[in-house]
Amino acid sequence: MKFRTLPDTDITVSEIGFGLWTVSTGWWGQFTEAQAIDLLRLARDLGITFFDAADTYGNGLSEELLAKAFPGTQRDSVVIATKVGYNFYSYGEERRGQREIPHDFSLPFIRQAVDRALQRLNTDRIDVLQLHNIRMEQVADDALWQLLADLKTEGKIRSYGAALGPAIGWLYEGIDAVTRHKPHIVQHIYNILEPHPGKQLMDEGNAQSPNTRYLIRVPHSSGMLEGKYTTETTFPSTDHRSHRPRSWLLNGIKKIETLRFLESPTRTLGQAALQWLLADERIASCLPNIYNEEQLREFAAAPDTARLTEAELGRIRELAASNFGVEEAPGSFKGTMIRPAPELTHA
Repeated sequence: MKFRTLPDTDITVSEIGFGLWTVSTGWWGQFTEAQAIDLLRLARDLGITFFDAADTYGNGLSEELLAKAFPGTQRDSVVIATKVGYNFYSYGEERRGQREIPHDFSLPFIRQAVDRALQRLNTDRIDVLQLHNIRMEQVADDALWQLLADLKTEGKIRSYGAALGPAIGWLYEGIDAVTRHKPHIVQHIYNILEPHPGKQLMDEGNAQSPNTRYLIRVPHSSGMLEGKYTTETTFPSTDHRSHRPRSWLLNGIKKIETLRFLESPTRTLGQAALQWLLADERIASCLPNIYNEEQLREFAAAPDTARLTEAELGRIRELAASNFGVEEAPGSFKGTMIRPAPELTHA
């Protein structure tokens, strides 16, 4: 495992992290408490020290799992990130699958949410706090971001930023958050098959806030870049991938075949997909979807495989420019993807 330090902090994170959505939400299968804790502890044994939770994952379950997996002095061996902003206290029982519940970014609610998260985590500090799936209203709310700075001064959190989502998109929510508030981190979707809008977000953000670092979720494009899907692959009805159109599967398989050159006897396609991300120094940590021991071992070993060569990186850029040889409708995005045109004024 290799590690990266967040600028302006003393926080060092493993290049591969563990996102707890897989073991606490039911979107990637059902896990008993013991199974989830075993995976978390194995991750640490394999060198993963960065764990990303959210208070709304399982209505507090992801944070409780971390407290049980790393109690007492073991807490100091891991870096814990969590997120706040969804009011699952009032609406948690109404949640169905990945359907969103109401946000609450009022200052009293966020302060209370942080205190409750600390209680569930059984810790005195949150290493990385993220505002969960912010909208433009929260980007413009300077008092909200000042609260995060205050919480850092108080010692309740060590760094802060925002997570973008839930679906891919939210370009200007991310760019404006970075340029206006210069947070320590921003979490967003980015991978070989879905480089937009993530690359634009990092390019434009970096120009104004070079010390902001990025946490990457969905690095394998919902498993596609693991290279194991076939035309016969199906997903359980409770799995979020079951809601994708069949064209996503068929076109994705065609794209993957163009990337097989990245595989070798010592590097899987899934590991190469992570190495593609880690070639960018702006990325602090990748958060692959981990839901079994085989995947965990494969992804944890990724930083120790061969880095991609300039020739390999160049070939990927060429393939991406032609959408990997696949003709398909443009992707859809959520959030603010286009700047509103300025209104004309007349004398």
